[in-house]
Amino acid sequence: MLSFKWFTFVILFLLALILFGIFYPNIRPQTYDIKLFSVANNTIRSPKTIVDDEKTKEEKQLAAASVAKVYTFDSGLAQNRVSLMDSIFDVAEEVNAEYKNKKHGGKNSSGLQEEKLAKLKEILSENVSGNVTGSISDTSFRALLSATPDELKAARNIVETNVNEALSQKVTENNAAEAKSRVASQIERSGLKAGIRNAASELGQYAIVPNYVYDAKLTEKRRQQARDNVEPVKILQGQVIVQEGHLIDRETYRELQLLGLLKSSGSVKPYIGLALFAFFASGVLYLYTSRMRATEEEKQNRLVMAGLILVIALALMKLAGILTHLEIPGIEYAYPAAMAPLLARILLRDRSAFLLSALLAACASIEFHGDIADTFNAEMVVYALITGTGGILLLPKRPERTRLFQTGIFAALLNVLAVCVIYFLNAGQIVKADFLYTLLFAFLSGILSAVFVMGLQPFFEAAFGILSPIRLVELSNPNHPLLKKILTEAPGTYHHSLMVANLAEAACEAIGANGLLARVGSYYHDIGKTKRPAFFIENQLNVPNPHDRLSPETSRDIIIAHAKDGSETLKKYKLPKAFSDIAEQHHGTTLLQYFYHKAKAQNPDVKEEAFRYPGPKPQTKEAAVINIADSVEAAVRSMNHPTPDDIQNLVGNIVQGRIMDGQFNECDITLKELETVKRTLCETLNGIFHSRIQYPK
Repeated sequence: MLSFKWFTFVILFLLALILFGIFYPNIRPQTYDIKLFSVANNTIRSPKTIVDDEKTKEEKQLAAASVAKVYTFDSGLAQNRVSLMDSIFDVAEEVNAEYKNKKHGGKNSSGLQEEKLAKLKEILSENVSGNVTGSISDTSFRALLSATPDELKAARNIVETNVNEALSQKVTENNAAEAKSRVASQIERSGLKAGIRNAASELGQYAIVPNYVYDAKLTEKRRQQARDNVEPVKILQGQVIVQEGHLIDRETYRELQLLGLLKSSGSVKPYIGLALFAFFASGVLYLYTSRMRATEEEKQNRLVMAGLILVIALALMKLAGILTHLEIPGIEYAYPAAMAPLLARILLRDRSAFLLSALLAACASIEFHGDIADTFNAEMVVYALITGTGGILLLPKRPERTRLFQTGIFAALLNVLAVCVIYFLNAGQIVKADFLYTLLFAFLSGILSAVFVMGLQPFFEAAFGILSPIRLVELSNPNHPLLKKILTEAPGTYHHSLMVANLAEAACEAIGANGLLARVGSYYHDIGKTKRPAFFIENQLNVPNPHDRLSPETSRDIIIAHAKDGSETLKKYKLPKAFSDIAEQHHGTTLLQYFYHKAKAQNPDVKEEAFRYPGPKPQTKEAAVINIADSVEAAVRSMNHPTPDDIQNLVGNIVQGRIMDGQFNECDITLKELETVKRTLCETLNGIFHSRIQYPK
């Protein structure tokens, strides 16, 4: 026998395998055995939208190459070059001034000139940036050193003026020689002596450099902007890759390979994605089960039921998917999307119904993807969610079978509305015939959902012992053999049961318990009294009380036996286990006080335990509420003209007595809920036992 943990693991693993197996054909992409430079046997379209990285890279490169080099005008360069000329003339004047007052030491003029030249070049090398001494000839330097201060001043002004004028305009690599020529020509016409004029001409030409230069950073920035502005090149879903009969060239072959349409390049990603989805769905069901407040047996039953409902829904979905190959417009909308949520709502609980609705909507997007694998059908997600959740909300609280079919009609109309929403939101051209077919199939989906629910529900109830609202409503029918048996054989008990049912239902609904179960369970809780109806006071009409002739012990055995007799009778008639449990538990282990005190008066050694019901104590909230309601109804009925205060005190004493006696220790009812039960019982009893006007005779 598997433990609960392993049982859950096995069920969820099998469910994941079933999910994977069902949708495996849907996500398997169609591949082709195609050779390069062969002829296509059929037209191939892209199954999905994908970014072509290689093409995108090429487009980015072309966009960057189309951006021309960027040149910038350096407005500060003119001042820099003029300052350089200024520095050269300053050094020449300093050297001339230094050697003017210096003794020659017997050197001739030629030796002195060379010494001055060396000094000039040394100072320029140390203090002036750039290779000035290597670029300017020694002849020009000698001319500067031989010139008079006035000649140097005139040369300085002419050079700086022409350089500044030339560099105030754009000088490029291409027209730099022309600019130098213009400067030289201007200096030639300056009227300077030949030697200093030639030196000034050489200095002026040296000072002219391009000021409109290539800006590598700005050029790269603009090229990067051009690359960024290029939209990714995409192969769109449905785009024709190659026409039938056309040659498979290198570009076409590359696109087929990129899309994974070649047998040699199939991707495993879709299979990994499907496996993750299957285990995600199983994980969601596990979380739903693990957080359920129930016994392990009940959790197992609910997990298996949820899994079976899901598998049945998936099988119907697969059938609808196969029928789409008939190419009948809108036939996929005939899938009974509301069936699983409705079944879950009836057999399990609201949360599981919404959970299955969401899971099946996701599954529908995979199943109904058309002829293109690796895609999702968003329209079917919307349709399945609307019809699934709508069916849950439209289902009445107590769904009889006739009202269940009525819910199917409402779901069908909701499906039609959902189709209209989908078609009109698409804002495309509507083909009238296709639209009408789709509406027809959507309406049929709602009817089929109700039919499948009505057909499957009895099998689930029989297999898992489920007590659904529909089953409870059926069991509440007064024509049921056991209810007729109570009515005919123990009419007082029948009336008492009806009163208890009203009280228990109101109290259970006030605390969020199953009010319908409490009502119907109350109808049957005293069925054991039909075995000896005359021994119970509500059935003693104008006849002596038989207990007056019996010993306390005999009376005790008869009274206590009705709980066990009722449970056995309900099991014999194959009524749900919840009813037999209520019959056994509705007195818990309470004390038969009247017969105990009667026996105590006869024999002081009588043990209290001998006059207690065997139990068990109430195990559920419904059984606990019926336990209270049963005692309260009998006690209030025995009072003469009870007032609201009398009723409140009586109910409070009975509930407090049950708490002190530990009768609710084995169920999950709280003290706060017991306060709500007391208040609700008082309100209901006040409505039943209200004061009436005394009419004159």
